[in-house]
Parts: sequence; structure tokens; C-alpha cells
Amino acid sequence: MDFGKSCWRTYEQGIQKEWLLTNGIGGFSSSTVIGSNTRRYHGLLVASLKPPVARHLILSKIDESVTVDGEIYNLFSYEVPGFIQKGYHYLERFQYNFLPKYVFRVKDVYIEKEICMVYGENTVAVVYRIINGIKKINLRLTPLVNFRDYHFNSSRAYMNFVKEYKDDILTVRPTFYDIDISLYCSEGKYKDLDDTWFYNMDYAIERERGLSSTEDHYIPGCFDIDIEPMEEKCITFICTVEKSIGCKDGRKIIGKEEKRLKSLVDNAGYKNELAKRLVLAADNFIVHRKSTDAKTIIAGYPWFTDWGRDTMIAFTGLTLSTKRFEDAKEILYTFSKYIKDGLIPNMFPDGGNEPPYNSVDAPLWYFVAAKKYADYTKDYDFIEKNLYTGLKEIIEYYSKGTRFDIKMDKDYLITAGNEYTQLTWMDAKVGDWVVTPRHGKAVEINALWYNALKVMSELSKHLNRDFASYDELAQKVRESFAEKFWNEEKQCLYDCITENYNDDKIRPNQIMAVSLDYPVIEGDKAKKIVNKVFSELYTAYGLRSLSPQSSEYVGVYAGDQYRRDGAYHQGTVWTWPLGQFITAYLKVNNYSSGAKKMAIKFIEPFIDHLADACLGSISEIFDGDEPLIPRGCFAQAWSVAEILRAYVEDVMGFE
Repeated sequence: MDFGKSCWRTYEQGIQKEWLLTNGIGGFSSSTVIGSNTRRYHGLLVASLKPPVARHLILSKIDESVTVDGEIYNLFSYEVPGFIQKGYHYLERFQYNFLPKYVFRVKDVYIEKEICMVYGENTVAVVYRIINGIKKINLRLTPLVNFRDYHFNSSRAYMNFVKEYKDDILTVRPTFYDIDISLYCSEGKYKDLDDTWFYNMDYAIERERGLSSTEDHYIPGCFDIDIEPMEEKCITFICTVEKSIGCKDGRKIIGKEEKRLKSLVDNAGYKNELAKRLVLAADNFIVHRKSTDAKTIIAGYPWFTDWGRDTMIAFTGLTLSTKRFEDAKEILYTFSKYIKDGLIPNMFPDGGNEPPYNSVDAPLWYFVAAKKYADYTKDYDFIEKNLYTGLKEIIEYYSKGTRFDIKMDKDYLITAGNEYTQLTWMDAKVGDWVVTPRHGKAVEINALWYNALKVMSELSKHLNRDFASYDELAQKVRESFAEKFWNEEKQCLYDCITENYNDDKIRPNQIMAVSLDYPVIEGDKAKKIVNKVFSELYTAYGLRSLSPQSSEYVGVYAGDQYRRDGAYHQGTVWTWPLGQFITAYLKVNNYSSGAKKMAIKFIEPFIDHLADACLGSISEIFDGDEPLIPRGCFAQAWSVAEILRAYVEDVMGFE
């Protein structure tokens, strides 16, 4: 990806595109293409001190200034209340292939800036390549240091640091914390600055979200580098919270990381450029968790961590479509160890406490993941030794009842929760306000329940175990589902059923009744479901969470938390169900040539989106109303995963 000045003619335009780097342990680096931080989550180094959590902003940014003929040119951009620093005027190009790269020009001087994280470390390297013109120049690098939880803003009043410059390394230590922030610059002279701060950096996106938007950063000193006429120079700047700095050569760090990323693409084996880009995007979400000593999946950047539901939905696309089978095995095995009362954790513990199990769908998506793993690898030995007992336990507990009022009713359908609990993926709650109440019998839960029983039957057959009971129960579920969920008036499925009420709102959840490997409903009714979803919910970037024809529809996801949560599942577009829709659409249209052409059209908008919002990734959500502005997390695991899965499994074969 290559961008030029047409992308930042104004500051407002320049901050629309963001980039993301990750380090495989939950830490990340992120900013905009003009280098102005617009989120509290932006920073050159956001370290994960307890992988993949306990994230802290360490290095906000590096401000670069060039002095030519006694005149200072500031290359950096930022916003403070009432003022915008427009260093982007000197930005010629921004490139994002494997890594972000800025190209600045001041008169006849070119300054390239490339950013790279060290995989497996809380370390960032910034490499500058200077091609000087006919005059001697000075390059000044000024780091803005911080130490705070990434969910909060910092203030000078609550921050204190001590520092020491020794053996070419500047060590900055926040008082009352046993951690050293090490800064290294391969060239130039260090200039100490006494009690110097950057005040009131203003984050436009946080301001838009109704949150505190200004904060202060500590400036311990700066580095001055002289460059002679016609000289070319490469400078490495490193920031880390590791005990020591390993490699100090930024070019080697970049080369190693590019080789790692290229190997992921080569291993996946896709020639299609969109598929290659999605394979790289998938890598951001697969990280190592210290508490389990195993791989896990980050739900989304910049603020989510690893959740059970998101992991299972994203599992196939992130690990199997990318051919990362060992990672897939590790994730499944880890969850198998934490099954309790027929449930899997919705989050993993970090302090020795029991993890929360408040999800009715995560255990059922676990069956989807196990089935897909078997399909891709044929590793039934692993399933028998490590997964089968847990899968059996889930079926048993769902049948007889478990926590959160999750149980099989007398009609063989699964009911869950009460008016105070949110157990499905539509779980927004503001105070006591349950925005999208779905307790009772939710449509996708029972589609997943039927699928789980059929998966258990198939696995049992492969392992020479009893399977008849699963088939018998599945048939009863299928019959009851058809009777209870079909909405004759609207020619689709009810979204949720309680003893007193059938919720007939048109939502995307019903698509799972058709899309799963074992669809609970088929034939003409299945096609009507897909057509209903297509006509009322489909958009270029996903499915609306509620039909615009509903009186409760909210078409714009914006404002403070109350307004945003009130729109979250009330019309906001979600990308991940689109993957399920594509699969269902092809199924009901018998994979006809016309359906195949249409499926390609469903995928094509993401070619454009990968060059928008967070470059190379897919956003969590979009406004329900046109022009479908991206919102929420700028990089979401199940968005990337489901588009990649559908593309690989359902589309690529016939393009």
C-alpha cells in the first residue's frame, strides 16, 4: 500500500487512516498515517506487561525536527486545544506493506522513518534513513515518554520519573514502579532536558467518544544528529521495557520481522493479494498468554483482550485458513483444560481467580472449531485424547442444566439466562439497561445446539464411540426448532422465544440456522431466511444487527458510551456475520454460477476497506446508515477471520 499527499490535504483527512503493528504477546504500536496520535491507545510502544494484558503506554511518539541553514522544520503532527501542528506538510509518502514507512522531504533532504516491533518482546525499533542534500543539517529526535494503563489518560500532576544516561542508553524509571524504560539512539549526542513536558495532547477520537481527550507526556531529553552534505546515514532508535536491549541494529530487526511475516504468507500458500493481506492481518490476533503458557486470540485492537466467544468464532479463519495448525491445536487444548460445568471461559484469569463463564454460545462454537480442525487436519487422535471428553461434558450439562439458567427445555431446545443476564454475543448493557434482551431461546443458540449434536455424532463415529443418542436428540431438536422458530407472517425465523413472547425483530442471528455445517433448517424455508437477511440487513461491509424497518433501529454508532451502547446491536453493521451469510447464500443457491458471481461481489468491498481505517485489517463495526463509516475497534479478529474463511472456503475456488 502506497499513499501520497492526496490522502492528507487536511489534518482531518490525514487522521482517517491508521496503522497497527503487534508483537505476539499483546503489545502493539499504532498511529495515523500522518503520525498524529488521535487515540489514547496510539503510541509507538504499548507494552503488555503481563502478556497479553496489563497494557501500558510507554512511548507515545518521537518528534523529529530538521535544521537547515539555521531554520527549524518540524516533521511531527499533533493536536492540542486550539492548535494543530502540521508537520504532515513535509510528508511525501506513506507506505504500508509489511511495516509502516514515512517518507519526509525538507528542501533537498529526504528522511525515511520505518517502524518495527520485535516479535515476542515489548520493544519497538524506529529506523531513520537520511539522504542529505548540499547543506549540513541537524536531525533532532525527541521522545515523548509515558507510563500508564492504556485505558486511561495521564497528567503531569500524577507522574514522576527518574532518569540516567549511561553507556549510550537513557533509562527512564517511573517512580513507585519496578520497571525501566530503556531508550537507545545509535547516532548523535544526548541532550538532557530538566522537567520538560508535553502538555495537553488532544485525542480527537476520544473527544468524539465523549471521553477525556487530553494528556501530558514526559520529555526526558533529545538526541541531536549532525549529517554532512551529500551524506547518507541510517539511525536506529529503540525503546524497550525488557531487561536489556538485544539487537541494536534496526535494519536487522526489520529484516527479521519481514522474513517472519513473509513466511506466514508463504505457508498459507495463497496467490490472491486479498488473501495474502488477510493472512498478515490474522497474525496480529494470535498471541501468547503467560497465565496459560499457550496461544490465545485477541478479540480486537486497540482495546479488547482475549475472549472465549470471539476466539471460537474467529478460530477457523485465523488458524486453519492460514494453515497455522499447531496454533490451532494449542488453542483448542488450552480451552479443554478450562471446561467447567459444561462451559468454557469467556475470559482467562490473570490473578489466579476463576475465569468468568458467562457465555451460552462460546461452548457451542467450540464444537464448530473442533469440527473444522478435524476437517482440515484429520487429526482425530488429538481430538480423542484431548477434546472428546470435554465436548461430551458440554452436551451433558446443556442437556441437564448448568450455570446461568442454561438448560435444555422439555421441547429439547436450549433456554438461557433471565432478564438481567446477557449471555449471547448481543450483550450490550448500560447500568441496569439491557439494550438487546435475548434471554430464553435464542435462534442462533439452538442452531448451534443442533450443530453441536451432529458434530458429536460424527466425531463419535470416527472414534468408534456410541453416536445414536446424539442423532436421536438432534432429530428432536430439529423438529422442535422448525415448529417453534418459523415465523409464517414474515417468512423467516423468530430471533428469540420466551414463554410469553416471540421476538420477531429481523436480526442476523437466524443466518446461523443455514450457514453451519449441519443446518437445522433447509430447503425452501432456508432460502427464504437468506433472502430476508439479504433484503433487510445486508450492506457492503456486513450485516445490520437490526432491520431499518424496526422502530428500535439506530443507524449511527456515535456519541457518548450510553448512545454508542444503545446502537451497538440495534442497527450497527457487523462484519463477522457476513462470513456466515456468504456461506448460507451459496448453500441455498446450490453454488450456481450466478451465486458464485454474487459471492465475489460480497467480498470485493473489503479490497477497498483494507486501504481505509486500520490499514490491512477490518473494523469491528460500521454505521448502519450510509456511508457505512467504520467504528469500534479498528482491527477485529472475527471480522478478519470470517471474511478470510468465507473467501478461502466459499469463494476463491471459483474466481
